[in-house]
Amino acid sequence: MSTLGSQRIAVIGSGISGMAAGWYLSAQHEVTLFEADARLGGHTATMDVEVGGRPYAIDTGFIVFNDWTYPHFQRLLDALDVPSQATEMSFSVHETSVDFEYNGHTLTSLFAQRRNLLNPAFYRLLADIMRFNKQATADLENDRLAQDMTLGDYLDRHGYGQAFQRRYLLPMGAAIWSASIGDLRSFPLTFFVRFFRNHGLLSVNHRPQWYTLVGGSRRYIPRLTAPYADRIHLNTPVTGITRTDTGVMITTAQGTQRFDQVVLACHADQALAMLDDPTAAESEILGAMPYQDNEVVLHTDTSLLPRRQRAWASWNYRLDGRGADERVSVTYNMNILQRLDADTTFCVTLNDSDSIDPARVLGRYTYAHPQFTLAGHAAQQRHGEISSPARRTHFCGAYWRNGFHEDGVWSALRVARSLSCDEAYTPLSAPTALPTTELFDAYQGGDAG
Repeated sequence: MSTLGSQRIAVIGSGISGMAAGWYLSAQHEVTLFEADARLGGHTATMDVEVGGRPYAIDTGFIVFNDWTYPHFQRLLDALDVPSQATEMSFSVHETSVDFEYNGHTLTSLFAQRRNLLNPAFYRLLADIMRFNKQATADLENDRLAQDMTLGDYLDRHGYGQAFQRRYLLPMGAAIWSASIGDLRSFPLTFFVRFFRNHGLLSVNHRPQWYTLVGGSRRYIPRLTAPYADRIHLNTPVTGITRTDTGVMITTAQGTQRFDQVVLACHADQALAMLDDPTAAESEILGAMPYQDNEVVLHTDTSLLPRRQRAWASWNYRLDGRGADERVSVTYNMNILQRLDADTTFCVTLNDSDSIDPARVLGRYTYAHPQFTLAGHAAQQRHGEISSPARRTHFCGAYWRNGFHEDGVWSALRVARSLSCDEAYTPLSAPTALPTTELFDAYQGGDAG
């Protein structure tokens, strides 16, 4: 039975949005969380592996955050007292078939391929980078970006070269959003430029400091879920949601329970599929924000990195044989990102499974990422039409903004505020010490390999 003045709230989904919503709401309400998977975390997926007799915790989903554009997530980490460490966010592009590669992190790594020092085409690429940074920034600040224009249209209209598009801007965006080159060309122009400007990607020198969590991104999960840990149901997919004037009925394989409110902190398509009685607006808005699966492989095959080690970066985009509509092939160098002290180089590669030596594979996973289109961008602005206490229904997720961890926390906080909670609140049952190892292991669930 809920306490006086509080409500019984069901949260569906245990990604960052669902866990953060549960944390904020626990200050005033009784939260019950339902998760279809065997573990908590969603894209927060740290995997335990052993190589050479030594254990390592490697992130395969959420990895980094920065000190500019993650204010809500940083405040949450401070409240949870979870330690982080500075990391390097460098980006390389390589095309083995024509022996082309560079890493934009430093002047030395930029010319990791020494012949580019005398290559006029490479200097034209660099000139286009500087021109785009200046022009896009000015157009954004002076409100000259057409709201109905795509990124591809803008690049073509202003005559940006194919080398700049194919070997710099589009690969970088594709790596960030786990999309294809074709997807990036269809991105809403203002959405793309505003994101790049806010993250310092339109500046050569003025950029944020990036961080990873010490010991892997999963380290925040036990503290974040502690206030409602005894009401977490893993391996419990929700098969139906019915709203009435007096409550919300949540159906699982274990039966049906009544709650006062429901927070759907899952993907937009999943949320729509759970609703027994979706409104026309819910169908239209949620249906405009699709997702796409990406294959992720944890491995030790360094052939997926640039040929020259001085070109190795945190993020390494491989162009070989990739058509415009093929999924991004990007490999994260986890030794750089997580500051691993290891003789082995750990890699996490998206959508290039066939190129990886099977003998070097440590794990295979699939994660769905939101796709961003002009229609989806318009749907994001209509959140208030379908999410409200009066409807007893709240839609929560990173897909309502840019698709990243900060956006998940921001979305959770928006829901919490609608139910009289805020980030200034401290959950009444917040822990004063880290949960036991046994509890932490139970939270992870499933096979870590």
